[in-house]
Amino acid sequence: MADHTDVLRGIHREPHVRYPVLTPNLQGFHDAVAAGATEVAVFGSASETFSKKNINCSIDESMLRFEEVIKAAKERQIPVRGYVSCALGCPLEGHIEPSKVCEVAKRLYEMGCYEISLGDTIGVGTPGSMFKMLQSVMAEVPTSALAVHCHDTYGQALPNILTALQMGVCVVDSAVAGLGGCPYAQGSSGNVSTEDVLYMLHGVGIETGVNLAKVLDAGDFICEALGRETNSRVARARGRNL
Repeated sequence: MADHTDVLRGIHREPHVRYPVLTPNLQGFHDAVAAGATEVAVFGSASETFSKKNINCSIDESMLRFEEVIKAAKERQIPVRGYVSCALGCPLEGHIEPSKVCEVAKRLYEMGCYEISLGDTIGVGTPGSMFKMLQSVMAEVPTSALAVHCHDTYGQALPNILTALQMGVCVVDSAVAGLGGCPYAQGSSGNVSTEDVLYMLHGVGIETGVNLAKVLDAGDFICEALGRETNSRVARARGRNL
């Protein structure tokens, strides 16, 4: 995040597109606003150990930091999105109880996050564990305020997303070409590819308003720029970046 100022000032912004910036603390929030951010995000964890590894504080300490950020954001009418990592498993603790995910998600929602993204950080979830976790969280947080963020380490991202959709979740995080990952979760893959999610959604008749061909082009561009192969199965099937 050290270069988010350069990124925000360097991009060409399109109308009706949101450009949220991760802000772990109040200083990060002020830096983001100074750089022109109009939406921010706070990222917590359902795993105590992962929280200390990822943002150098306990879950309770992180909530105090987030409270400061959200209060400052409200004063400036800047929307805040919340993230809960390790919602379906932790690289350090293993299994995470759905009740713990629910507790963290509820606290973020009650603080004022307009939406809570529930992340399978290491991609170990299955439709079964996704169902149980969402069932727990939905008892305390409105379904309309939930999103899912699925990594594809074990090839379960799409079935997990379909499970969430069938339960009423309407927002899915994804990454072009399936890029990304986490430095504290060795061996985990990037976020599920946008191309693959779009292919599935269009296949079940959901209108996304997103042009798959143009997303494939964007994937080609970023993979060439980074010198990396795409993680998108759709792109590979269509003969791109092989």
